[in-house]
Amino acid sequence: MTKLCVLGMGYIGLPTALLFANNGIEVVGVDVNEKVVSTLQQGKMHFEENGFQELLDSAMEKESFRASAKVEEADVFLVAVPTPFDTEFRMADLKYVISACEMVVPHLKKGNLVIIESTIPPKTCEKRVRKILELSGLKASQDFYISHCPERAIPGNTLHEMVNNDRVIGGLDKKATELTRDLYSSFVKGNLYLTTSTTAEMIKLMENTYRDVNIALANELSMLAEDYGINIWEAIEIANKHPRVNIHKPGPGVGGHCIAIDPWFLTENANNSSLITLARNINDSMPIHVLKKVKEMVNGIECPVITVFGVAYKGDIADTRATPALKFIKLAEKEGFTIKIYDPFVKEFEYPILSLEEAVEGSDCIVVLTDHSMFRNIPREEFFGKMRNRNVVDTRNVISKSIIHPYI
Repeated sequence: MTKLCVLGMGYIGLPTALLFANNGIEVVGVDVNEKVVSTLQQGKMHFEENGFQELLDSAMEKESFRASAKVEEADVFLVAVPTPFDTEFRMADLKYVISACEMVVPHLKKGNLVIIESTIPPKTCEKRVRKILELSGLKASQDFYISHCPERAIPGNTLHEMVNNDRVIGGLDKKATELTRDLYSSFVKGNLYLTTSTTAEMIKLMENTYRDVNIALANELSMLAEDYGINIWEAIEIANKHPRVNIHKPGPGVGGHCIAIDPWFLTENANNSSLITLARNINDSMPIHVLKKVKEMVNGIECPVITVFGVAYKGDIADTRATPALKFIKLAEKEGFTIKIYDPFVKEFEYPILSLEEAVEGSDCIVVLTDHSMFRNIPREEFFGKMRNRNVVDTRNVISKSIIHPYI
């Protein structure tokens, strides 16, 4: 039986490890966070998503998965650690990837395969990962193999997408690519597209950059529509009836660990990236635009109280990574506004999360920043509650007009 050591038990590393463990592979899941390791050793998930606990239960029952704080010798090492964004220099911070590779070095032996799932800039496998791993005294593509297989899953539907989505696999050499393909074919039902490591690195970044640029276009169109007095949601819906048009939805900005960050990974060492940079700046500026609309609504109200509906970066999940709501809240506080937050999914945040009743009481304006589906079904009397002034800014087009009419 193949033994796999997965470094990083987060949103991607853990489900990946469990899928392998449930498909005939012995897996050791490694994390530097002792609390994470302890929780997994007790057979419990340290974050929630549909299907994950059942997957863990199954792997534990089969005795094919165990958690550890230390890397062990294995046939395959898979690195699935976060890649933070260096906000000062607008580039990838590879410290966790580098650290994980350094942890592998003492255990590396001939014939091993090292897979990087973490999102990384082009040439990282070839120039950085290879250099670190060769400190073992072994030679890449001769004694051991390196490949990149980026994840393509979305929070809220991770398990389904990991199994059914197509994957791109790129090795430093042909054998690395083929070994990785054979491994992932144990659970991936989608197509496996084979290429080079650098191409695979770029493809992942291209996919999220495309979405970021498209959202920026939608956001710019929404601001133009305001100038013309046009309903942008209706306009986009009809425009998308064209067989070759697919305009994304506008909103208060872009969040999450991928779309708001990956474009910078792609452009950090490039000169020809003016469109991508402009798109990033447009999306990053949207909380400012939303605040401007709120200020217009509460103009003349002394000491305005603003209620934020949703601080998760997307609907129906609890993930707040890089959420544009945080920038909006901080900007609003600088204006002297009192901020109250309601989010039925988020449990932990930089600011207190209140009940719906508490959040709307005494409020002068509700600002919808997340498209949680349950927002659509809030009864009118509960939606407005004991608001002081019934103003609403719906940046996601999620609130039924029958609820808020005639106030907007």
